[in-house]
Amino acid sequence: MAKVIALANQKGGVGKTTSAINLAASLAVLEKRVLLIDADPQANATSGTGFDLRNIKTSIYECMVDDVNPSDIILNSEIKGLDLIPSHIDLVGAEIEMLNMPNREKILKAVIEKVKDRYDFILIDCSPSLGLITVNALSAADSVIIPVQCEYFALEGLGKLLNTIKIIQTRLNPELQIEGFLLTMYDARLRLSNQVVDEVKKHFQQMVFETIIQRNIKLSEAPSYGKPVILYDAASTGSANYINLARELLQKNNMTGVEVKIEEHQ
Repeated sequence: MAKVIALANQKGGVGKTTSAINLAASLAVLEKRVLLIDADPQANATSGTGFDLRNIKTSIYECMVDDVNPSDIILNSEIKGLDLIPSHIDLVGAEIEMLNMPNREKILKAVIEKVKDRYDFILIDCSPSLGLITVNALSAADSVIIPVQCEYFALEGLGKLLNTIKIIQTRLNPELQIEGFLLTMYDARLRLSNQVVDEVKKHFQQMVFETIIQRNIKLSEAPSYGKPVILYDAASTGSANYINLARELLQKNNMTGVEVKIEEHQ
């Protein structure tokens, strides 16, 4: 039975989709069966995994609004073991359509239940908002990874997200845990980056992942080629960072992965 992990932060541009794609790909390389659910209307996780949005006729939107079986729309990626439920711009309208549905906060959970036994991990890439779709993702998840970029306003808005998580734990999903805070876009040359790392670790202590995602050109270029960084440049720093993050996640969950160590270089 899969562990369901949402990647959420209502602040945009924090490396959330990049982390969803590359963590999913790295777990698949470590021989885990992974389903990536793109729950963001921008559909960047869909295009970043190699799928042309013009060819997406059925998406997570139809699963949530029209009760389409997710098994019928799962796409197999280039990486063995990594599957995708795509998104579409139509998802923008789903929140309004779901307003009068019974159990509207748990629609995504019901969708996931239909395929949960086929995977080791299900990762949900949330949109940068705290709307009904993100609430659905957090209600369906066992845990949440919160990406935090190593920049000036890093901690701004985190209180709001943590408050939302607390409300969901109280009212909708008492089992929801914080898997960890993931520091992204780290540049060792900048004093500010180091200050943010210290600040986040001081606030959240052992809840912060040891693996830090560094700023990396290859990581930025990979989505424009529709590839996770491990396919675009397996020897890059970005690739090594996400493989290490995947291994750390497996260790945290007492799931032994295949030993794959990629040497870092700039």
